[in-house]
Amino acid sequence: MNPLQGEIALVSGGSRGIGAAVVRRLAKDGSDVAIVYRQAREQAEETAEACRSLGVKAFAYQTDVRFRTEVERLLKKVANDLGLPTILVHSAGVTGESWVFQDVTDGEYDRVMDTHVRGAVHLVQAVLPEMIRRRKGRIILLSSIWGESGGAGEVLYSAAKGALNGLARALAKEVAPSKVTVNAVAPGAIQTDMLAEQLSVEDRRELTQQIPADRLGTVEEVAALVCWLCLREAEYLTGQVLHINGGWYP
Repeated sequence: MNPLQGEIALVSGGSRGIGAAVVRRLAKDGSDVAIVYRQAREQAEETAEACRSLGVKAFAYQTDVRFRTEVERLLKKVANDLGLPTILVHSAGVTGESWVFQDVTDGEYDRVMDTHVRGAVHLVQAVLPEMIRRRKGRIILLSSIWGESGGAGEVLYSAAKGALNGLARALAKEVAPSKVTVNAVAPGAIQTDMLAEQLSVEDRRELTQQIPADRLGTVEEVAALVCWLCLREAEYLTGQVLHINGGWYP
């Protein structure tokens, strides 16, 4: 059974980590997928090929979601190849370079906030008119545990994710009469390349000891939650920030 057969999903940041896992799970559940990436072309194409092997349509698109003109071009290509999206997952993200907030530069601020927040605005505004017209659509924004609790050394990243939480909650109220749901998924410590780049093996071991579940989460577990939000059973759930963190609330 393919519960998402007939759906068209657009996933930003779909070449690596959580985004790639979401793409694969969506394809497994029967959705056609548009994989949006900025730099990792080879990984994006590999993910697209894996999806096509499952019997769905899948294409990879190089796009910098920080720029509205690029997103507008993206939607035209997706519409031509697949049709207009019924599902949007905004997973594209970057971390800051400065560990101390007073060292944050304007360039760093622009890169982090524009990727997470401006990118979300561009993507949502691009897909929303057709979703409203059809009275059908699912929007999921990938947030973070730091968007709720805040993280020392991750102030800028925390602010960006907090903005996504606010966007999800407010937009959900605005579009609920049009049968479009908007939610955020906030992972805790997940085994990704990004986490491995940030933390040493010893740091990850110490982090695991703080998590009641006594382990890091997996990208597949996050993907399963994201894709559940796309199912018919989830149509009454909107405006929420769903935490998946093994009971870890620092």
